[in-house]
Amino acid sequence: MNIHENYINRCVQIAKNAIPLAYPNPAVGCCIVHDDIIIGEGYTSKYGGSHAEVNAISSVRNKNLLSKSSLYVTLEPCSHFGKTPPCSDLILKYNIPRVYIGINDPNPKVSGKGVKKLKENGVHVEINILPEICKNHHKIFLTNITKKRPFIILKWAETADGYIAPKEKKIAQPIWISNEYSRQLSHKFRSEIDSILVGSKTIIDDNPRLNTRNWPGKSPKIVVLNRKNNLDKKLNIFKIDSEVLIIDEKIIDYNKNIAEQTLKYLKSKKIYSVIVEGGAQTLNTFLKENLWDEIKVFKSKKKLVNGTSAPVIQSSRFSEEKIMDDKLITYFNK
Repeated sequence: MNIHENYINRCVQIAKNAIPLAYPNPAVGCCIVHDDIIIGEGYTSKYGGSHAEVNAISSVRNKNLLSKSSLYVTLEPCSHFGKTPPCSDLILKYNIPRVYIGINDPNPKVSGKGVKKLKENGVHVEINILPEICKNHHKIFLTNITKKRPFIILKWAETADGYIAPKEKKIAQPIWISNEYSRQLSHKFRSEIDSILVGSKTIIDDNPRLNTRNWPGKSPKIVVLNRKNNLDKKLNIFKIDSEVLIIDEKIIDYNKNIAEQTLKYLKSKKIYSVIVEGGAQTLNTFLKENLWDEIKVFKSKKKLVNGTSAPVIQSSRFSEEKIMDDKLITYFNK
């Protein structure tokens, strides 16, 4: 990495602190550098609060240094009035001479206007620094803007012989396919997402809690595809603090495009991301309609011999990492 990439990479690290509190705003990270020393850092505040650039500039003790500094940021500074004033105006106010940006903001309210404003006022601007890393970090925001729907993750644990659940589900204790570290990581994923979606069969068979008990952070809203809206209110999802949304036949038509209709409903409820955790029928519904952005599969060395088969994935792009004796495979939609 060159020096500019190093600082943008630091901005991405900082920006992770804004997930998921910043949503629906992008979780932006920013740092300010003077003589190769970071003198200020900031990330997007909770929705309605200050943007990353504002927080970074505010953190600089000696404001006189700003006119001789460089500002690094993961996403193009805004140039419009929203809940806060334009960040580009603040950069100009303090005469920051150089701005280095990860990627453009596709939001039509910004989309090049921030860069143009800075350049027209004599600021040296460079863009597309570590663009793929920044795009991956801002994937939820970018999907919301460009595809006009929530970001979708499909997730399941799978045995070495290709099953996601035992044949007999009415059992006293759950059978864990993945290890405890994979389950903890799964809860971390939940903490970064607005909602978790499952089918009613999974709720009835497994009686899960679907919260983030193994990871600090807010639990997601629970969304259940339940055609008749007939779930027993004594089930675990109704005993915890999470908001529960039941999608019944009054909300969508269960005879066609269930995934597409579900996403439209979630968007109307201001839900910007969803992790679909089962069961097999629900996962295959999203796969069939090709409505997914990432798939996360925890592949275990355990075997079941018989059970519910894992969904079939038609994608060649993937990454792998080891979670002790498990393997986490992440697929990306082409």
